Amino acid sequence: MDRIILHSDLNNFYASVECLYNPAIRNKPVAVAGDIEKRHGIILAKNYIAKAYGVKTGDALWQARDKCPDIVFVPPSYDKYLNYSKMAREIYSDYTNQVESFGLDECWLDISNSTQLFGDGERVSNEIRQRIKDELGVTASVGVSYNKIFAKLGSDMKKPDATTIITKDNFKEKVWVLPANDLLYVGRATFSKLRKLNVHTIGDLAATNPKFLKQELGINGIMLWQFSNGLDQSKVSEINSYPAIKSIGNSTTLPYDVSIEEDVRITLYILCESVAERLRDSGFFANTVQIWLRDKNLFSCERQGKLLFPTCGSNELFEKAFSIYKANKPHFALRSIGVRACNLSVSSQRQLSCLGEFEIMVKKEKLEIAVDDIRRRFGHFSIQRASMLVNPVLSNLDPKTDHVIHPVSFLK
Repeated sequence: MDRIILHSDLNNFYASVECLYNPAIRNKPVAVAGDIEKRHGIILAKNYIAKAYGVKTGDALWQARDKCPDIVFVPPSYDKYLNYSKMAREIYSDYTNQVESFGLDECWLDISNSTQLFGDGERVSNEIRQRIKDELGVTASVGVSYNKIFAKLGSDMKKPDATTIITKDNFKEKVWVLPANDLLYVGRATFSKLRKLNVHTIGDLAATNPKFLKQELGINGIMLWQFSNGLDQSKVSEINSYPAIKSIGNSTTLPYDVSIEEDVRITLYILCESVAERLRDSGFFANTVQIWLRDKNLFSCERQGKLLFPTCGSNELFEKAFSIYKANKPHFALRSIGVRACNLSVSSQRQLSCLGEFEIMVKKEKLEIAVDDIRRRFGHFSIQRASMLVNPVLSNLDPKTDHVIHPVSFLK
């Protein structure tokens, strides 16, 4: 028997929640946007009125203003979005225990074992849409299919507040005519490669020899061929199940282009403190440090290096990150910097050492645990390194609290 998979997508989620809280802007073009003063000034989400003017997610604020002079910009309120996302998942959980998040506004549901209680996929989808509208005040589009890929594709096909059904009998007519970049994981670069291969639609992709796709796109070519032919077999995770954490990182866009080494030092220290605290919260130690650099021309690169000992301390993370930076110093001033702890291990896997450096590192880690406690009680800025006082503009960053929630990857 075919599975019955739903994919629910809350329409214009961020903007819809903001309009709920501010009735005065409900009938105006609205966009949720980053802080232009901190150079995070891009469109994160927009409502349908703004969309009608051509405003797109990722537009700079000045671009959005050019397209729609009367647009209203509002800052993001992630606490609100988290709360509404949680309430939506509670509605989904009334129908199945298999609910898998894909970011804050999207979820897959497998109701294959619930149809005798609640009805078929279309009936459940319509009921869920109505409940979201009545109980949350926002709308959702739901795709119904026999696999996760086509269910997500269905939720994208009709917006807002609609149900789309894709079956084994009709997917060739409904799906194969769509452009190839409508398929999950066919991004801009992949779509550009496919067009050069004369592959323009999902149907073209399905008809292409998978061996040729693997030759041109690597293993992802096989995956996309399977997706386009409706062969995805991935399961919907159960509620409260989480993928294994493979790395922990933080990045930031700087308030101004940075080329002075001391400025880079301050930013790396802040990011390493955040990453180290999150390592300790999760009970992990890092064996490898990776840095990500983007210059003012938006050229980016990643470099990494192995640590002498596994650690959850910010000093060791910083020393390695800074040494990697100095060995790979970019030609132009930096716009964004990121730090990631990789190759993680747990405490039971940590090999002890009698070397003096190891003992000093462990003492510093205990000191940082005390700092964590102080910051939890009195706030991030209650205790800082003296070097942070050199540049209050750069050091006015709390990356752990300000950490933006990104969509969860389908490929776990």
